[in-house]
Amino acid sequence: MTKVILPPATIGIIGGGQLGQMMALSAKAMGYRVGVLDPTKNSPAGQVSDFQIIAEYNDREALRNLAKNSDVLTYEFENVDRDALKDQVDTSLPQGTDLLRITSNRVTEKKFIRDVAKVPVTKFIEVNVSKDLQKVTLPAILKTVSGGYDGHGQWLLKTKEDILILEKNFPNTKLILEQIVPFKKEVSVMVARSQNGDIVTWPIAENVHENHILKTTTVPANISLKLKNKIEQIAERIADSLSLRGVLGIELFVAGEEVWVNELAPRPHNSGHYSIEATNMSQFEGHVRSVVGLPIPKITLAEPTMMLNLLGDELIQAREDLIHHPEWHFHDYGKSEIKYNRKMGHITVIGTDNIYKLKEWSDLHEQHS
Repeated sequence: MTKVILPPATIGIIGGGQLGQMMALSAKAMGYRVGVLDPTKNSPAGQVSDFQIIAEYNDREALRNLAKNSDVLTYEFENVDRDALKDQVDTSLPQGTDLLRITSNRVTEKKFIRDVAKVPVTKFIEVNVSKDLQKVTLPAILKTVSGGYDGHGQWLLKTKEDILILEKNFPNTKLILEQIVPFKKEVSVMVARSQNGDIVTWPIAENVHENHILKTTTVPANISLKLKNKIEQIAERIADSLSLRGVLGIELFVAGEEVWVNELAPRPHNSGHYSIEATNMSQFEGHVRSVVGLPIPKITLAEPTMMLNLLGDELIQAREDLIHHPEWHFHDYGKSEIKYNRKMGHITVIGTDNIYKLKEWSDLHEQHS
């Protein structure tokens, strides 16, 4: 018999960033109580939750405290202490820890995509010593196996000279080298699987990155119907292979009708923020529904949509310009310190005319270092 956790039960979220904040807002709107574990006092998620436990993510006593005061646990990022989570056997963790094991290690993740889900992925090799770099076809990108994000822990290798430079200060950590594919677009899709095994996908998004950081997401992606169907089938195959609960973000490279999976994110994804206003159910409510055992409807998009990440001091300009832009859906994450290239908030607009205006505004207001 399936178990459904109904409000006013408490959802415990490990991680207090903006993903946790938007997850908490969805859960609160549904009538759930929310608790958050995060080391930052007054974290974005903590600001909108019923309580926050201020502690490091690997603090087992703090995790036990969160679990004790929650009916179900979830997480908003992949670098969670799996061993500490396994100790919380008395509190439901629908996503499990195997999803974290797979997605927190790039080698394990790539092998899962290739060998278990059996969907296209870029060629890769594990790198243990600098001489391993001599075997590869360039261009390629060297990455840390775990912990990297938004371009951190990555080295682009275009020529043999790049390899020689890197060898002089070779990273002392586990590494993976991925062949660069000749992609024309970067796209992503959010997928969720319910407790009963039903799978839903959100509209495929087309993404533009600047300095390895997501800048804009446009939905729907400008791709063929054939490719759209292929990507949705890939998402469904991965979700089934994982026995997924919650939302999974899937990043992909596209060239013509070819597609390769780049990375998986075991939680809501930055490129799915548009869904808060633009679809009949946001990725965050979909995530909550999946982990508590509620059904998820088929997802529909009303109109073309764009989401713009506000990096660094772009947030300040956006606050000042709010009075001039009633068409904006403005989100301020409430972070205490503005930093260059840090995601501080986002704007979503709906309709082609508003997309054009948002692009114009973005071109005029680049962040400053």
